Amino acid sequence: MKTEIEVKFVDVDISEIQRQLRRAGAHCEYPMRLMRRQVFYLVDRNKDAYVRVRDEGDKATMTYKQFDEIGLHGAKEVEVVVSHFEDARSILQNSGLIPKSYQETKRETWKLGEVEVVIDEWPWLRPFIEIEGYSEQAVRDTAAALGFSWDDAVFGAATEAYRQQYTDLPPDFIMDDVPEIRFDAPLPERLKG
Repeated sequence: MKTEIEVKFVDVDISEIQRQLRRAGAHCEYPMRLMRRQVFYLVDRNKDAYVRVRDEGDKATMTYKQFDEIGLHGAKEVEVVVSHFEDARSILQNSGLIPKSYQETKRETWKLGEVEVVIDEWPWLRPFIEIEGYSEQAVRDTAAALGFSWDDAVFGAATEAYRQQYTDLPPDFIMDDVPEIRFDAPLPERLKG
């Protein structure tokens, strides 16, 4: 499996981060688009791993992702491109995996050299960015170039971004436990505190 070297910075102003990206010499690879995900329970119910099918707008992917630790090098994944989101969902469901959470997000993808910077919007959450690169130094340099302090870095899955905004979440709570994360859905009770 590939180790993802990635960091998040939460509560960003989208227009401002786009200006900072342009100033730093980044180019927008994919404008803001709706993404759909279906996350599945694993047979062993490992809360720190999942299987996901994602419609990224221009392609569909199937991913196994696990978090060995909450840190810069904690995420491991293996991902393949699949021909169709709904067909891949059907294969996983018919093979016995149980759908856990349907999720909608919006994402804009930028490149700054070899580093990918995405602007993410999730329901009920202020926007955040994720910086992913080939080395810790590349990620740190990109964060600094965009004006972020490493002291504000957030690591881990999207749940960690929610934890920054909803500070009363219990330690064992993960967003994948919310059956539907949709822009048109009301705020779930468990996020109300």
